[in-house]
This record gives sequence, C-alpha cells and structure tokens, in this order.
Amino acid sequence: MKDRYEFTAPCHFGLEAVCKREIQNLGYEVVAVEDGKVTFAGDMAAAARANIFLRTVQRILLKVGEFKALSFEELFQNVKALPWEDFLPKDARFWVTKATSVKSQLFSTSDIQSIVKKAMVERMKDRYHISWFPEDGASYPVRVSLYKDIVTVSLDVSGESLHKRGYRKMVSKAPIEETLAAGLIKLTPWNRDRILVDPFCGSGTFPIEAAMMGANIAPGMQREFQGQQWKNLIRPEIWTEAFTEAEDLVDRSVKMDIQGFDIDAQIVRAARENAKRAGVEEMIHFQQRPVHKLRHPKKYGFVITNPPYGERLEEKEDLPAIYQDMGEAFANLDTWSFYVITAYEDAERYIGKKAAKNRKIYNGMMKTYFYQFPGPRPPRRKRREETSHEG
Repeated sequence: MKDRYEFTAPCHFGLEAVCKREIQNLGYEVVAVEDGKVTFAGDMAAAARANIFLRTVQRILLKVGEFKALSFEELFQNVKALPWEDFLPKDARFWVTKATSVKSQLFSTSDIQSIVKKAMVERMKDRYHISWFPEDGASYPVRVSLYKDIVTVSLDVSGESLHKRGYRKMVSKAPIEETLAAGLIKLTPWNRDRILVDPFCGSGTFPIEAAMMGANIAPGMQREFQGQQWKNLIRPEIWTEAFTEAEDLVDRSVKMDIQGFDIDAQIVRAARENAKRAGVEEMIHFQQRPVHKLRHPKKYGFVITNPPYGERLEEKEDLPAIYQDMGEAFANLDTWSFYVITAYEDAERYIGKKAAKNRKIYNGMMKTYFYQFPGPRPPRRKRREETSHEG
C-alpha cells in the first residue's frame, strides 16, 4: 500500500482559501486550489483525520486517477487502465454514485456513469480472474467529474455529505449548511474570547458551529463515514486513533458568550435541542427575541447572521422593515462587528450602511453575498507593572 495519496475536498464556491488553510493547519500538503475544491496529499490517516476534523469541506474523495477523454472509447480505456484491484476487493459493491460534466465533449452523465462501471468491471475481471462479481461486501461509491475534458475518478470516503454533523434533527425554513456556517465564521476575526450573537439563529447553526470551534469539538466526532468499511484500504485502528485524537482535544471547560435569538419560539426550542445533541447546550444562550430588541451591555462583540432573503414572494414585502430594524440595532452597537449573508439585493440600502467588504458565496445554487461591517478593534489590555517601593 502506498503512503501518499491525493484527496479532493469539494467546498462552497468562495470558501476555497478557508478550506486550504484548514487542510494546511491539519498538517497536509495542498496540491491544487480550484473553483469549489482543494486537492491535498497524505497517507490513509489523512482520509480519516480530514473527515473528522475539517469543518468547511463537503466530502473527502480519494483520487484513483485523472486523464483526458474526448470520446466514450477513451473514457472506457482510461478507466479500465486504472489499478482498481489496489482499491477494491473482489466482493466490493461498487457503482458510480455521481457524474458531473462541465465544458467537456462528453456531457451525458448517465452514459458516463454506465461506461465507467463497465470499464471497472472489465479491469476487475482481468485482475481477479472471475467473470461475475457478487458485490456483497463493503460499499465503494465512485464519483466522476469532467472539467474541460479532464476526467477525475475518485472513491467517496465520506458517504453522506460532511455538513451532516449529526446534531441537526430539526431545521428552520431556510437553514444554512453547517459547512458554510463554519466557513463564514472563519472568514471573520471572531474567536472564543469574543461575544457572538446571531439575531436570526433559526436552527442554531451559527452559534452551534462557533461553540464547537471554541470548545475544539471536531465536527465529525458524532458520525460514521463510508471509508470505515474499507478495511483493505484504511485499517480500523487508523479510524480509532483519529477519533481518540479528536476526543482528547475537546475542552468542555471553556466559557463563551454566544447567543442565538429568533422570533419563533418553536424554532428556538429546536435550536436548543440541536445544541444539546452537539454537546454545546451549556455554552449558548438561546432566546425568543425579534431583531429590533437586539441589545448587549458589552462592547466589541460580533453579529454573524443569515437573515431572511424573501425566497417566497409573499415574504419579500416584509424585507425592508426587517433590514431596517437590523440596521438600527447595529447602529446602537457602535463598537461591534457585523457579518450578514443574504441574497437580498437591497440589504445595504435598508441596513443604512455600505459594507466595508462583500464576498460572493454560493449557498447551494443560490448566489448570496457575505456583507462585512467590521467594527473597531478592542484596545489591548495594558499590563500593569507591579512595583513595590520600600520606605
């Protein structure tokens, strides 16, 4: 078995730099950064640790091969030439779970899926000297992506998307994905010593993700991954060591001032339940409260929030008042920093302030903007020099 593999980590468009930094902080070499994905290198422990520790990526894909294909015959022959016997045991259950094609000659994803599967079977027949595969062993889902005629073939180590941390059973009308929420928090200078308030907390995703960061709770600690079945590739003790490492790093004694407000009492109850499942219920204060009642006695806090966008026509007429209320609340917290993700085009107009920066972020297929209104930095605490004078 090799000790160096390449992995692809898809992420939200606009968060590639955050994802890259996370991977580097975990100790792995970043090979490439492209739109919506980061490629990195590591051993099989990297597959386990990346799934458990990375907060901003959608899944971890183990790259089997990459090549150019302009015809289905080229696709077939190149897939057949890949060393599938190094990845799949002969009882493996394997299928192409997803194929994507962008700016490529081959664009029929159903044909791509079918041809890749046939080519894999032909290679396995040659290598295992059998003509029929029972496919009654572990599952090995395959993903194929074509971009400008370059085909990347990978195995999906994660299985379910990594935004499914396991804590969010109850969701609000327009929930923000956990991976996106974590990435947006990482785009701000917030840290666990600073106040954080989300006045449109919905299911509690921003406060929960922030609390997990502050307490060093790895996002994948409470779930399982597809690659745990792959005993031929990733030994069970590798997963055990990674989960143990994650548990050892948790700091449940940390004290944080994190608050989540929402106008809907039922949603607030759901957010509390989600926080409890995430193990951070003691670290967050949730309360039913409209945005115009946003107050805090302390200075230099952060608001990070995902207010309504008005996806439904009947809600659009309410948006000016909501964003005006938000702007007035912000004006009363004049030393605070505010970060707002929204698809509402008149956000700045009704908030009454132009953002210092805004970043285009894709929330699924929806284009949104992350408006950034940084406040003043808190003054550094002056160290008191203790001097003692005799006489």
